[in-house]
Amino acid sequence: MNHALFHGSHREIGAYFGAVLAEQGFFLLENVPFPITSARRQFARACLPLYQAHFPEILAEIQGAAQSQRCAAADLQAVLFSMYALPPSCACSCFAVLNQGQALMGRNSDFLAALESQALNALYRFSGDSFDFMGNTTSFLQMEDGVNQWGLAAGLTSVAPVDVRPGLNGGMLVRFVLEKCRDTRQALSALRQLPIASAQTILLADRQGQIALVECSAQGMETILPTASRPYLWATNAFHSAKMASFQGPQEELWQSERRFQTLERALAGRTTEPDLRFAQNLLAGKYGFLCQYDPASGCDTLWSALYDLGGKTLWRAEGNPSRRRFEQDARFSIA
Repeated sequence: MNHALFHGSHREIGAYFGAVLAEQGFFLLENVPFPITSARRQFARACLPLYQAHFPEILAEIQGAAQSQRCAAADLQAVLFSMYALPPSCACSCFAVLNQGQALMGRNSDFLAALESQALNALYRFSGDSFDFMGNTTSFLQMEDGVNQWGLAAGLTSVAPVDVRPGLNGGMLVRFVLEKCRDTRQALSALRQLPIASAQTILLADRQGQIALVECSAQGMETILPTASRPYLWATNAFHSAKMASFQGPQEELWQSERRFQTLERALAGRTTEPDLRFAQNLLAGKYGFLCQYDPASGCDTLWSALYDLGGKTLWRAEGNPSRRRFEQDARFSIA
């Protein structure tokens, strides 16, 4: 897994990131796992006014990266704005559980094994108004899970949409809430107001012990909260609420989403002790059933596993498949 420390304004961060990659001979547009079609370019152009209205900071970061990479910003926008939407790659597992009012959130990032070398752990320290955060991603400037300085964590799982519309996609939505929101309540409010392009679940957890699962797409949004008898939430790559069930396309059987969903459900419901770090690590490592044990011949794998102990204010990560790699604490980032 690659590691990066960014600091400064969004444009400065983008310029630095693009320059470092260029010095290493790595050019973003040459490492995109799909063709940059006219449909993607058209979709990005339709999304651009919405980013200008709701998230102009990310446009400055893209512009900085494009300048250092010696490419057009519109080309990077065509890649980034259409990810998770045209077409999606539906993978990843996420859960959050409460223990004595404190939240523990874990996420496995499942993707093509051939792209493991592009997985990035990034620590952002901004000179402006955005909140500092640490996040993980396979998609350059977007984020797929992370936690910010106030102890708000977010994790993404993608869902196949029935239709997409101009808006912010899943990776940008996660990045937005990490930069702009202090807690789960603020994140839920932001997601209700933002235009959404792709289909996904976003799991939220904060230092105050508030957790929520958001199923959302261009067609709508449903918020699922824990209950006294079920102090946990989980998601893979499908909508399970009655409101959102019709707003998804067929799942890719290659990623075994429903099997992973059932593993999480059984483990969280059947635990006999209070959930702790060991339980969470074992769950993510597949010791309670199938979660990351992909057949190598399939080309699928878990590229990293992230664990956010928000009550204990600690971050843990297995850099690679957690059934083969140990979880290590990352002490470089402090939660307030």
